[in-house]
Formats: sequence, structure tokens, C-alpha cells
Amino acid sequence: MTGNPVGAIICGLIAALMFALAAVAQQSAAAAVPEDKPLVGQLVRNPRWWAGIVGDIGGYGFQVAALALGAVLLVQPILVSALVFALPLAARLNGRRITGRTWAIAVALAGALACFLVVGNPSEGKTYAPLGDWALPLGLMIVVIAVAAVLGLRGGDPSRRALLLGAASGSLYGLAAALTEYVSTLFEHGIGHVVASWQTWALIIAGLVGFFLQQKGFQAGPLAASLPAVTIAEPLAAAYIGITVLDERFRTNTVGLVVTAAAVLVMCATTIRLSRAQAAA
Repeated sequence: MTGNPVGAIICGLIAALMFALAAVAQQSAAAAVPEDKPLVGQLVRNPRWWAGIVGDIGGYGFQVAALALGAVLLVQPILVSALVFALPLAARLNGRRITGRTWAIAVALAGALACFLVVGNPSEGKTYAPLGDWALPLGLMIVVIAVAAVLGLRGGDPSRRALLLGAASGSLYGLAAALTEYVSTLFEHGIGHVVASWQTWALIIAGLVGFFLQQKGFQAGPLAASLPAVTIAEPLAAAYIGITVLDERFRTNTVGLVVTAAAVLVMCATTIRLSRAQAAA
């Protein structure tokens, strides 16, 4: 670990709190938009939604500061606490009470995700892979995301829709994260290389579509249904691309791999339980 760990922890916690405030503000604004109204057109007129955007920008700034002061494996698990911050904030705003059982599920989810990041300890792979290496993994990923998005955009149980849209959104964010490092290196060679790269446009499209689906998830159902799905889908999707395309590997032994796999199962199970708990509330 390098830098200033205490400073990294403080900046990480502030970033998590700002991300939580942003998610609560955006979900509150999106939930107020009727399904028959254009979502984006209504949101851009809502000051609360813009406050959420400001919160996201501030949170990202503190995340960058935290990563400058401490290791990724210190900072990323701290950012997971945004979920734990967001649930009571959303409950207070909506006049609802969080049960002890819901708290336990949320903490278990955050702990499992932190375990996945720390125990799995994925290595840094290569930043570039030829398009042929991307074809099959990316194609499968797009199919899964499309199915989740289509099912989420259809009518039905609000919590289930929010869960599916959150998972689709988080997966696209994970894809964007996997592309970011390579695209950032292109700036060293000039803007022409950036514009000419398919990875740049894939990054932009993944980010924009992911953001739109996240707002649709916020509109469709409660925050406790969509935000956990976004939270777990992003690192899982990034890890999937890292392993299948960019030659990343988990730096752990056999026991660690079993623990990592168990953490993934706990993450999926607790996310579904949170969604169902909200549906029954």
C-alpha cells in the first residue's frame, strides 16, 4: 500500500456518501416521472436530479483523490458503503422504515462485494486486445444486457423491473470501466487516435446507455431494488471482460477462489432478497 491510507479512507468515505446522496436524489426525481412521460425531458427540468449529477461529479472527484492516496483494493471496498448510506437516506425521504432484516441483507451484500475485491485481488492485465478477441465475450455480454433491459422496460412488478434495469446498467458501467484505461492511453498519441478507435465509441455508448437504463431503473422501482444490482453488476462485468479478453487473473489460491465464488453467490442472493423485501414492503 502506498501513499496516505488514512487520507484514502477519508476521501473514500466522502466519495461513497456523495454517491449515495446522488443516487437518492436521482431516484427521487426519476420516480416522480410518470411512465407515459419522456424521462429525460422531465429529468433535465428537475433541480433535484441536477443536484444528483453534481453529487456524482463530487463523488468521482473524491474517488480519484482516494485512489491517488491509497491502493485500489483499499478504496474500492470503501466505495461499496455507498449502498449502506443510500438505503437509510432513501427510506427517510420516502417516509419508510428499514427493518433489521433489510439492514442485515444490505451489510451482507456490501461485505460480500468487499470480499470479492480483496480476496480475489484481480491482477492487472493488458489494456489492448484485438477486435477478434472481443467478439464472442462482448457478444454474449450484449445479449445478456439486452435481455435484462427489455424485460426491465416491460411492465410488471416494479422491484423486479428496477432490479433488471440496474443489472443491465451496472454491466454497461463495468464494460466502460474495462475500456477506460486503454482509451486514456490513446490521448498520448493525439486526439486523432482517440476518435479513430472503436473502443472510444464503445466506451461512450456503454456509459450513455448505462446511465439511461440506471435512470429508468430509478423510475421503475425503489432504490433498494436497483442500486444493489448496479453495485454488484459493475465489478462482475468488469472482471468478466478482464478475464475473458484482457488476460486478468485472480491472484489467490484455491481456497481464495472458493471464497471468491461464494462471495459472488452471496452478492447475487442478497441483491434478489433486497429487491423482494422492497416489493413486500
